[in-house]
Amino acid sequence: MTAMSAPASSSNRPFLNRRLAAFGTTIFAEMSALAAATGSINLGQGFPDTDGPAEIAEAAVRAIRDGRGNQYPPGPGVPELRAAITAHQQRFYGLAYDPDTEVLVTAGATEAIAAALLALLEPGDEVIALEPFYDSYAACIAMAGAVRVPLTLRAPDFRPDLDALRDAVTPRTRLLLLNTPHNPTGTVLTPAELAAIAELAVERDLLVVTDEVYEHLVFEGGHTPLASLPGMRERTVTISSAGKTFSFTGWKVGWITAPPALVSAVRSAKQFLTYVSSGPFQYAVAEALALPDSYYDDFRADLAAKRDLLAGGLADAGFEVFRPQGTYFITTDVSPLGEKDGLAFCRALPARCGVVAIPNQVFYDDKSAGATQVRWAFCKRTDVLQEAVTRLRQL
Repeated sequence: MTAMSAPASSSNRPFLNRRLAAFGTTIFAEMSALAAATGSINLGQGFPDTDGPAEIAEAAVRAIRDGRGNQYPPGPGVPELRAAITAHQQRFYGLAYDPDTEVLVTAGATEAIAAALLALLEPGDEVIALEPFYDSYAACIAMAGAVRVPLTLRAPDFRPDLDALRDAVTPRTRLLLLNTPHNPTGTVLTPAELAAIAELAVERDLLVVTDEVYEHLVFEGGHTPLASLPGMRERTVTISSAGKTFSFTGWKVGWITAPPALVSAVRSAKQFLTYVSSGPFQYAVAEALALPDSYYDDFRADLAAKRDLLAGGLADAGFEVFRPQGTYFITTDVSPLGEKDGLAFCRALPARCGVVAIPNQVFYDDKSAGATQVRWAFCKRTDVLQEAVTRLRQL
């Protein structure tokens, strides 16, 4: 019997859509596989190694047993979760949304980003995004046929150049894609920076999509939603999710809040992606959003302590450490160790000391801007971080 060969394309055209040809396997998959193969401590991919509150896990079990969400949930999301999301926005930010027309539940923030960009962009539209950007941003902009225009955040402070932002806006600019708190740098946009961005968006009549999944992980100061600024509610799609706040990343429960016309547009794209998802988990997340302030405070304090533990260990190991204001990632520079290529450094690191990290250059169009930067996740158990610090001292 002869081996079956792959089907040939009569036109010799590649199978993969040219818009996605540049992306391939994500760096997260590559580095997580490397961690598993070498038995290394995985400080690369941003997922906790402990589950969230037991009572919220039990709420999901209860929903399954009670038959809530085991079949297709409503397209916009279960009413209980939509109501909880609006209550959360009012409670923390004083933002009022209608749970029936201004909320859409998604399969995590990743789907929310994809649906928003596919819905709101036409081929040739320009999207200004903060660089380094989370990898799905570039892929989703490409799938929409739009053009990404990076606004580079540069070490050591990673602040946006607001003059450069204004200069980047052209008649083809359709949308600003913001992420605050920002992954991977940990930058939290200040009220003054947000006000300048809002003024520009109103002046140039731009839509804004904001990824705010780390909203409850701000260690200095607080989080200000862009939608709370004058003129922004009616033009902003705000995205968040339960994964980062409640440490249930596998449940994939995200959402958007926006005016009815924007929600309707995003829903039109979302319904042909997953249609619906995470039925029983939606009921559990509704209960999670109502947890008392003490939960949010304790969660933030725990992550702040872990940030300080890993930051101190990385500094002792010889890295230049850029202390993050938010998220659960630390960016470092490997130049003080005599390294010139963060990607090569990360690929060699498991064999050198049994730790995995992510090279920031994969998040840049301008590879030189992030060539020597490496990202580390500190959303791990304290004993795991302590062991990682011990291993890193070998460098």
